Amino acid sequence: MGAKQVIEISGAGPAGLAAAMAVRAAGQHALVYEKRADVGTRFHGDFQGLENWTTQGDVLVELASLGINTDFEHIPIHKVVSFDPAGAIKTVRSELPMFYLVRRGSHPGSLDYALKDQALAAGAEIRFSSPASHLPNGGVVAEGPRRADAIVAGYLFDTDMADGIYVAISEELAPLGYAYLLINQGLGTLAVCVFKDFHNERIYVERSIGFFEKHVSLHMLNPRRFGGTGNFSLPQSVRKGNILYAGEAAGSQDPLFGFGIRWALLTGAAAGRALATGNPSQYDQVFKHRIRPYQQTAAANRWLYEHLGNRGYSFALRRFPDGGDVRDRMNRSCAPRWWKRALYHLAASQRVEPILDLHADCDCTWCRCERHMSPPPA
Repeated sequence: MGAKQVIEISGAGPAGLAAAMAVRAAGQHALVYEKRADVGTRFHGDFQGLENWTTQGDVLVELASLGINTDFEHIPIHKVVSFDPAGAIKTVRSELPMFYLVRRGSHPGSLDYALKDQALAAGAEIRFSSPASHLPNGGVVAEGPRRADAIVAGYLFDTDMADGIYVAISEELAPLGYAYLLINQGLGTLAVCVFKDFHNERIYVERSIGFFEKHVSLHMLNPRRFGGTGNFSLPQSVRKGNILYAGEAAGSQDPLFGFGIRWALLTGAAAGRALATGNPSQYDQVFKHRIRPYQQTAAANRWLYEHLGNRGYSFALRRFPDGGDVRDRMNRSCAPRWWKRALYHLAASQRVEPILDLHADCDCTWCRCERHMSPPPA
C-alpha cells in the first residue's frame, strides 16, 4: 500500500475542519494550519443559527451524510416572534425546525469545539498559531471572511428572561438588515446585522436595545460587547489548480440574511473530498450544481429585500399566514427559479462583487502576487 497523501488546509473554522474530516474519511492525511491559538476565537460564545429551510430535508441529516456528527449543542427553533418597523407583532411557526440555535467559540459544547474534537478523533493534524500563506502542493483555503459585506454588532449577556427568539425589521434599527434577540437557558445574544452605514453600528445597537426593552421587557445582566463581519460573493471559479476555496474564503455565505454555517460545512467537505480522491475538478461541479443556484437565488432575494423599505417590510410580514408552516414558505422562496436566476443576472449580480482574483501561476492562499509585482504607490 502506498504512502498516504498529505492534504493541507488553511483555516480551522467549520469549512476547514469539515474538509479535514472528509480527507480522513477518504484515507488521506489532513494537515490543518490555523493562525489563531484555538478554534472559534473569532467568536465569544454568541448564539448563531444553523439554517434549516433552504432544502426540504433536515440539515442535521445532510451533515450526517457528510460524516459530520451533530454532537454539538443545538436547539431546534420552531417559533420566531417578528416585529415590523411600527412594532406590530407577527409570530411564525413551523413543524420542522426553521433553524438550530448553536453557540460559537472555543468552549465545550460550541460548534467549533465539537468540530475540532471530531477532526482530531478522525486523525487530522491541527497546527495552531501557524498561518499558511502558500500551498505549493495544493490544498483547501478556508481562512474566513476577507471583507465586510455585512457586520454584526451587539451584546452577550446573562438574563432571567424566558427562552425566546425575536427579530425586528426596521431601517431605523438595522439598515437593509435586521435586529435580533436570542434567549436560551439564561444566556442571551442581542445584535444588529447591518448591510450599510457600518460606522454607526453603535447607534443601531442602542436603538435595538430600547426597542426590545419596550416590546419584550429586555433585561440584560453582565453585558459584554461583541461583533463580527461576513462576506458573500459568487466568484467565477473557486479553484486555482489544486487549491480549492471553501466557506467564506469563497464568499459562500447567504447574501440575504447572512447565514453561512451550513454552506461552510458543505463546501469544506466537498473540497476535502475532491482533493483526497484526486479529482479537484469535482469541486467545481459541486459548486456549480449545489451552491451557485442557491447563492444566485439568495442574491436575488437580497436585491428585492433592499428595495422594500419600511413600508415594504410591514407589508411582507403581514402577508405571512397566521396559520400554516412558515418553513415551507421560506423553502419556496429560497428554491432556485428561472426568474430568480434572470433577476440575478439583470440586477442582483451588480451588488455582489467578486471576492477572488485567482492568478493561475500562483500558490498563495490569498493572492499577493499582484502586490509584489506592481511598483509601490507614489
